[in-house]
Amino acid sequence: MATVILVRHGRTTANADGMLAGRAPGVRLDHIGQEQAALTGQRLAAVNLVGVVSSPLERCRQTSQLILDHQAGSLVGPITSATPGSEGSPRSPGTLVEEEGITECDYGEWQGRALGDLAKEALWSVVQTQPSAAVFPGGESLAAMQARSVATIRRHDAAFEAQHGPGAVWVAVSHGDIIKSVLADALGMHLDLFQRINVGPASVSIVRYGVNRPSVHAINTDAGDLSWLGAATPSADAQVGGGAGQAPHTSGP
Repeated sequence: MATVILVRHGRTTANADGMLAGRAPGVRLDHIGQEQAALTGQRLAAVNLVGVVSSPLERCRQTSQLILDHQAGSLVGPITSATPGSEGSPRSPGTLVEEEGITECDYGEWQGRALGDLAKEALWSVVQTQPSAAVFPGGESLAAMQARSVATIRRHDAAFEAQHGPGAVWVAVSHGDIIKSVLADALGMHLDLFQRINVGPASVSIVRYGVNRPSVHAINTDAGDLSWLGAATPSADAQVGGGAGQAPHTSGP
């Protein structure tokens, strides 16, 4: 099975100001967000990535570039676009794909507003306690967001595995609610429980989609060695009793 590394974009100016950026243009990483994304790029430098798929929003493209900058090989190539349900999945390691299917949730009339003000809205409680019923005014529902995000990740994952084999490792750079919803699906959790998952700026989460079930290997990590991802082709079966874990990282002689 292939492995998808889910990376949230680094901190933005809107994050720092407590604003819901949504799909607004011009929202960029602040200096802390750039440092966070660069550190994630350094962590991923130990992994031979076969491709990077990014939300088209600027903060994700910036984060993607900082990941690519730390790759030893040449992953940098033409930026292409893929649309939900299309066959535009990347087929070569030189392709960085902008993917609408993992763009930010359409928060509609909530976009651009302060989180402190939104917390006073009646819908806020629904988003917190029953997100499967939440529909943003003038925007999309969280259920629709999850459906298109999960479908997009699974489609790209299957394409990468078909092209590069079961040991393929690729990165999807997206947004907090998108990644939380994908992780909830992989964990077999109802969407109403997805607020129990935390996904910080520039964090790394890891999922493998197997024949029998998805396997979640990490959630919301911002440190640690990732070289084990390229060590061997993963088994499709769960290790009864927990297994021996990953081989410890060793440096050169």
